[in-house]
Amino acid sequence: MGLAQIKMPQLGESVTEGTVDKWLKNEGDFVKRDEPLVEVVTDKVNAEIPSPFEGKLVKITAVQGETVRVGAVIAQIEVAESASAPSGARQAAPATVRAAEETPGPVSEAVAAATGDGRARLSPAVRKLAAEHGLDPTTLRGSGMGGRVTRDDVLAAVGGTAATGVAAPPTVPAPTTARTQPAIDGAREELVKLSVMRRSIAEHMVRSLATSPHAWTLQEVDVTSLVRYREAEKEGFKARHGVALTYLPFVVQIVCDAIKEYPWLNSTWSDEGVILKRYINMGIAVSIPDGLIVPVLKDADQRGFTDLVRAMNDLIERARTKQLKPDDVHAGTFTLNNTGATGSVASQPIINQPQAAILTTESIVRRPVVIGDGIAVRHMMNMCLSFDHRIIDGMMAGQFLTFIKKRLEEWTATSIRL
Repeated sequence: MGLAQIKMPQLGESVTEGTVDKWLKNEGDFVKRDEPLVEVVTDKVNAEIPSPFEGKLVKITAVQGETVRVGAVIAQIEVAESASAPSGARQAAPATVRAAEETPGPVSEAVAAATGDGRARLSPAVRKLAAEHGLDPTTLRGSGMGGRVTRDDVLAAVGGTAATGVAAPPTVPAPTTARTQPAIDGAREELVKLSVMRRSIAEHMVRSLATSPHAWTLQEVDVTSLVRYREAEKEGFKARHGVALTYLPFVVQIVCDAIKEYPWLNSTWSDEGVILKRYINMGIAVSIPDGLIVPVLKDADQRGFTDLVRAMNDLIERARTKQLKPDDVHAGTFTLNNTGATGSVASQPIINQPQAAILTTESIVRRPVVIGDGIAVRHMMNMCLSFDHRIIDGMMAGQFLTFIKKRLEEWTATSIRL
């Protein structure tokens, strides 16, 4: 028998760490190859990671709620010797666990957990939380696996409870610049702990605003022709292809054309210069119960319309059912968000780093507009663009939106790129 190490996979291009949200197997359980093993959350994806090996789960080294670096060991599986050869394991491992490798025996990190010396294995999140409250986490008795100190142990110490089995250390006044816990009126207020995804989203949004200077612009579009076409065709399209026909794929095709005319919208800032992407991987923002996730439609500009609709529906459905793979949220170059689905008529989106821009399509509403010398009731929609002002100026942003507006307003059935 041999031991196979399961490591934290890289769930996205710029992702450097992941949080273990939920173990789907317990120590001692037998695990089949490709059977869901653990749910991992980052600021880009919430995904089930399947086991690349078959065998007994003998050690879980990253507890639920713990944030670890990409490549760190999170579990060990006891496998047959024939299944533990490094080359075979790499060939058999699915794409969702690229970081899994084999080792002939336990590593020192696993030994530390097994001997209860959790002080040597503090997660970055625990260290950060302890520092914010002026605590030395090595003085706490951990309640996690192998005696590891967890976030709950730190919070319990801050609150003066005895959940960790030791008395809380003397109160250390927090610096005025540190984040402090607000006082909670138990009778009228409730503290709802942040989910892993919500915390990751919050950190990503703050980082985005701190990284690039956001500018914002809006244009309104008369989409009456497109609305009439979709209403006439949606039932027949679903009958022929088995998927719903929404407005989004029409917009995606036109946005891809606009990006080809204005490639700076499809770029990334670097210290050496602006990196122009000669491919278009369209991120589609999807709302899920835990927050927002952005699966990526690869080579969106190369797809025919029907293929585009099917691929988008597949991505959105798998995003909502937590079936996305790491590659599904990797390498996006531009993001589109249909905020109109929530009833919004104007919004200021935050750029999905390291991209240069993000576009929202708002609610389509019927209202009177001036047509020539008369007034008519038309289907109107706002488009909102946030862009990195280091890369894109207002003139280019306006030209980009005007290109999309013109294509949508002049839309006919022959506009579809099959």
